[in-house]
Amino acid sequence: MRAMAANTEFHGKWALVTGASAGIGVALSRELARQGAKLILTARRRERLESLAAEFAAQGVETRIVVADLNDPAAPQHIYDATEGAGLTVDILINNAGLGQYGAFHSSLPEQEFSMVRVNCEAVVRLSRLFVPRMVERRRGWVLVVASTASFQPLPYLATYAATKVFDRFFALGLAEEVAPYGIKVTALCPGTTESEFFEVARASVFRTRKLQSASEVARLAIAALARGRRTIIPKWRGRFTAFLVRFLPTGLITHFVEKGARPIAKPESVFPKATAFKSTRPTGSGDPAPKPDRTQ
Repeated sequence: MRAMAANTEFHGKWALVTGASAGIGVALSRELARQGAKLILTARRRERLESLAAEFAAQGVETRIVVADLNDPAAPQHIYDATEGAGLTVDILINNAGLGQYGAFHSSLPEQEFSMVRVNCEAVVRLSRLFVPRMVERRRGWVLVVASTASFQPLPYLATYAATKVFDRFFALGLAEEVAPYGIKVTALCPGTTESEFFEVARASVFRTRKLQSASEVARLAIAALARGRRTIIPKWRGRFTAFLVRFLPTGLITHFVEKGARPIAKPESVFPKATAFKSTRPTGSGDPAPKPDRTQ
């Protein structure tokens, strides 16, 4: 894909990226650095954050790290206190962190289901509620919420995950309309199958498609859309096509075929198909409307 010109709007501004330690989070951080932004990287894994910060420091990019686990409801306040509360002006908020779980809901790990709601939904709201009011006061700001192509239809065996991504997408769209008069741009990013750690972490290589979109391409398109104030960006053509197509198909028909294609194969000694947990590298990401989870969020 042709390289896009750097956006000067982000130059010299602080960007906070959650889930910055891997996958789309790393790619978004690199793209923001290419656009001249200063970076605040947050995730659970200190070693990865420090390694990424060292990479950016070698390029002359001013970088801070904040180690935090967004499964903890206190983490958003901790992140805010270490950044905006400490005098840094955060103009760009990238809500990328997320997690998911593939498998039958009735036999899944309950805490993983609850964690998906906390990280994918509650943390997004908490962080946005902390940082957006300051953007409103300054009459400028950019917010990216990483949703998924999973947000366009129900997905059996990714039921909770897909539902959280519907929340993310609708939250972004509603917020975008509210804050537009204050000069703030909000974009919902809906990636499909993307190169990430998901397939290895989730032991779900059966879902790997031959044509995964690169995380760097997703990031380029996402940051360009955010700069333009585009409300929704689906970076993969297949995702755009299926998001359009499902509008004309009965939901029951979609879920019927997705369930058949996505049904876990139970081991002979198992009574129920077990669920497989996966942590996001947001991702944040998601899954195609087809029965294939796309990425870790």
